[in-house]
Amino acid sequence: MLVHEIISRGRDSDIAIIDAGRSITYAGFAQAVKNFRNRLYALGVREGDRVALFSRNSAEFIFAYMATASLGAIIVPINFQLSSRETNYIIENSEAKFVLTYEKLDTNFTQYDIATFGEMPCDVEAPELPADFDENKPCAIIYTSGTTGNPKGAVLSHKNLVHNTWQCSVFKTHRACKVLCVLPMYHCYAWTCAVLNTFYCGAEAHVVRMFKPKEVVDVIREHEITDLVIVPSIFKLITALAKPEDFRSVRFSLSGGAILPEKIIQDFTEKFGLPIAEVYGLSEASPAVLITPCGEERVGSCGKILAGEELRIVDANGNDAPIGELLVRGAQVMLGYWKNPAATAEAIDKDGWLHTGDVMKFDADGYAYIVSRIKELIISMGENIYPREVEEIVYEFPGIKAAAVVGVEDKLRGQVGACFYEVWEGKTVDPRELKKFLQKNLALYKVPREFHELAEIPRTSTGKISKRQILEDFLRS
Repeated sequence: MLVHEIISRGRDSDIAIIDAGRSITYAGFAQAVKNFRNRLYALGVREGDRVALFSRNSAEFIFAYMATASLGAIIVPINFQLSSRETNYIIENSEAKFVLTYEKLDTNFTQYDIATFGEMPCDVEAPELPADFDENKPCAIIYTSGTTGNPKGAVLSHKNLVHNTWQCSVFKTHRACKVLCVLPMYHCYAWTCAVLNTFYCGAEAHVVRMFKPKEVVDVIREHEITDLVIVPSIFKLITALAKPEDFRSVRFSLSGGAILPEKIIQDFTEKFGLPIAEVYGLSEASPAVLITPCGEERVGSCGKILAGEELRIVDANGNDAPIGELLVRGAQVMLGYWKNPAATAEAIDKDGWLHTGDVMKFDADGYAYIVSRIKELIISMGENIYPREVEEIVYEFPGIKAAAVVGVEDKLRGQVGACFYEVWEGKTVDPRELKKFLQKNLALYKVPREFHELAEIPRTSTGKISKRQILEDFLRS
C-alpha cells in the first residue's frame, strides 16, 4: 500500500475530517486530494520532485500531502516555527520546486497559498502512477534539528510510513473513533500516530489548528473525542483546566515527544480515571519504535516492541547488554538522510541497525524504560533542540569567546536551553541583544530561556568544554 491509498480504507459517506467547522466525508476527502493532485501536476510536479509544505494544521495540509504522494513526488513538511534562515535552508537543500504555504514567506522561492490552491481552475487531469511504482520509493523528507549545525532530512518511503501506521494498531482505533489532531502535522509523531492511523482505521480526524488549552478542552467535550495523541506539556495544561465530565468520551490517551513525568500521569489518572500510554520514537523510524498498547499501560515505561521490528540493547563496544543504546531494525527505518551519505552511515550501520542514541533497559515483561540520552539532546514541549546548532549561532555574535548550551529542567516544557558564554577580553556582551540576535536566526523554541556570562568556561583536561561541570556548577548556585 502507498501512503495516499490509506484514505481508501474509509467508507465514502463517513466523516474523515472535521476542520474549522467543516465536515469532510471520505468521498469529499478523495475529491479534494484529486483537485490538489491535478493542480500540482499542471504546475509540473512529477515523480521524484520535491514540494515544500509550510502550514499550520488544516484539511488543506492533509490534501497537499496526500496529493503530492499520489504523484510519486516527495513532500517536505516544514516546521512553521522556524526562522526565515532555517526555512530557506530546507527549501534549498531539498531542491523543492515550490512551497505551499499558509502565510507569505520571506523567500525568493515560488510559493502558493495552500488555502486556495485546490480551488484554482485547472483543466488538466493528472495520470495515475504506473502500476510498477514501488512502495520503497521516497514519500517524505522530514528535517530534524542538526547535531552539527544545519538540519538533516530523514527520507521516509511509502513503506516506512504505511508499515509504522499498521504498527499503531495497538491503539485499537476503530471506525467510530474520533481522534484529536492538535499536534503540528509537520511533526512525524503527529502525522503517523494521529493522522495516518485515523484514516487507516476509517475514523474521524478532528483538526485543531493551534493549541489553546481551553479550545482543546472544548473540542474534546463537544465533539466527544475518543483518542488523544498529545505531548506531556499538553496533558499537564488540560488536566489543570478540564473537568472530569469533559473527558467522559475519551477511551485512549497517548503521550510522546518527550519523557512523561509520573506526576503528570498521577494527576491525569486521579482526575479522569484514565491511564496514559506512551510512545517512543524518532523521525528516522517514521517515528514509532516502542508503544504501550491500549489497555496495557505501565507507569514509567515508554512502550513495548512493535510487530515486524527487531530491537537490540548494546554497550559501548556493540555487544548485547541488559542496559545500553537501543538499536532498531525494521520496515519503518528511514532510507537515509537526504544528500548526506556520511550522516546516514553514522546513523544506520552496515547491518541495517538504526542507532537511536538513547540508553534503555527492558523489564521481564518486555516494557522499555529510558535510562539516559547519549546525544546532547534537549526536548522542549516535544520539540528536539540540538545544542550544537544553537551554539554555532551564538558564536556568530560579536564578543563571544566560548559558549555552551545545556538543557535544564522546566516544569511546563520539560526542558529548556540555558546558554553559558565567555567574552573576549576587552569586549562586552549584552544578553538582551544576544537573545534578540538568536530570535532572528532560530526558531523561537530553540532560543535559550536563560543566559549566563561566566568569567571562564570550564574545560576538560583535553581542552574541551565541560558541559557536565557547567551544569553541576549551575545547579549548586
